[in-house]
Amino acid sequence: MELHFQLILAFLLFSECFVETKKIRGLSMSYRRLYRERKSFLCMDGSRLIPFSQVNDDYCDCADGSDEPGTAACHNGRFYCMNLGFRPHYIPSSRVNDGICDCCDGSDEFASRIQCSNKCRMLGQKERQELEERMKAVNEGLHLKKQLIEEGALIWQEKQVSCDCLLSTIQALLFTSLTFYLYSLSLPLSLSLSLSLSLSLSLPPSLPLSLAVDSAVAELQKVEEAYDTVQMEIRELKEKLAIDYGPEREFVFLLSRCVQMAVSEYTYTLCPFSQVTQKNNVGSEVMLGKWDGWLGPADSPYRQMKYDEGEACWQGPKRSTVVSLVCGTETDLRSVKEPSKCLYTMELQTPAACSLNTQRRSIHNEL
Repeated sequence: MELHFQLILAFLLFSECFVETKKIRGLSMSYRRLYRERKSFLCMDGSRLIPFSQVNDDYCDCADGSDEPGTAACHNGRFYCMNLGFRPHYIPSSRVNDGICDCCDGSDEFASRIQCSNKCRMLGQKERQELEERMKAVNEGLHLKKQLIEEGALIWQEKQVSCDCLLSTIQALLFTSLTFYLYSLSLPLSLSLSLSLSLSLSLPPSLPLSLAVDSAVAELQKVEEAYDTVQMEIRELKEKLAIDYGPEREFVFLLSRCVQMAVSEYTYTLCPFSQVTQKNNVGSEVMLGKWDGWLGPADSPYRQMKYDEGEACWQGPKRSTVVSLVCGTETDLRSVKEPSKCLYTMELQTPAACSLNTQRRSIHNEL
C-alpha cells in the first residue's frame, strides 16, 4: 500500500512539472521558481495578485507584463529564448508567434503557421570560431605590442638625447652670442674713435673698420636666430616628452605617424598627439581638433583620446574629435563618424591598445 502511494505521489509531481513546463513559456531557469502552479500569482512589480490560471492566457493583467512571458499580450513583456548551443537572450513579447523566427531555436514561434529550424548549434560554432580568431588576433597584437614598447623606448631615449644635446647647443650659442656682442661692441667703439680722429685731422673714415662692424652685427643676428630656433626645438621636445604615452610608453611610436581614411568626398587625417584634419576633394582643409589628452574611464584611461579646439562650425561650436582605441594587428583608422554637429568620432586600431583586459572583454561579450 505504501509503495502504491509513493508511485501515485511521484506521478502527480511529474505531471505537475510536465504541465508547468508546457504551460509557462518564455522563462529563464532563474525565474521558473516564481511561476509554480498555485492558486495565485503575484505580479513581479508587486502591483496585483491574480489567479494563476490567468498567467499566459493571452491577456495582460500585470502592468509590468510579468504574467504573459509566453504571449504577445503585453506591450512591455519579454520572451526568453533558451537557445541551447548559442547565447540565450530576451526578445520583446510582441514578436512571439508573429511569423518571424527571432530565437535561433524557434521557441518564439511555438503556435505559428511557420516551422522554425533550430540554428543555434550552427550559430554557436560560427561564434566560437570568430572568438578563436579574435583571440588569435589579440595574442598577435600583444606580441606586436612588446615590439612597440621596445621601439618606443628607443624613440624616447633618442628624444631625450636630442633634448640634452640641444641644451648643450644653447649654452654654446649663448657663449658665442656674448662673444660676438662684445666684439661688435668693441668695433663700434673703435669706429667711433676712428671717426672722431678722422674729423679732427680732416682724414677720410676707415672703411675696413666700418665693414668689420657690419659683418660682426650680421653674425650676431645669425647667432640670435639660431638661438631662437634651438629654443623652439627644445620647447617642442619638452612638450612631447611631457605627454603621457601609457604605463609602458607603448603609444610613443605613434608620434609623427599619421593615419588617413577616405569617407565619401572627405579624407580624414589623424596625427596622434597632434591634430585631426578633414580635407575635401578640392583640397580645402579643416581642423577638427588638437590633442587635448586621454578621455577613457578611470579603470582604462587609454581607450579614448580627445582632440579639442578645432575650427568653429558655421553658427556652431568649435569642432572636436573623440578617438576610441581598439586592439588590432595593424595601426589604421577603422571608422569615422559625425554623430552630432561639429563632434566627430574615430576608431583607431593598433597593437598598442591590446591588453589582457581586451581578451577578457572579448570573452565576456560573447558569453
